[in-house]
Amino acid sequence: MTMETWYFLAGLFLFTMVAFLLWATLSKKRVEDRLDDPDAPKSSLAKDGPGPNPVTAPRR
Repeated sequence: MTMETWYFLAGLFLFTMVAFLLWATLSKKRVEDRLDDPDAPKSSLAKDGPGPNPVTAPRR
């Protein structure tokens, strides 16, 4: 492999890592903002949530 290939691969690696870290940081901020919001709807899986929708629940 030539030196240009190694520079390209290193640049691609660094770009991918920076993009992933940016995505993870923004996702974490959105989750923390939602946790702090008292008006956010509860999950249907939460103990104090609305529960599953009986219309769309699977039948046995």
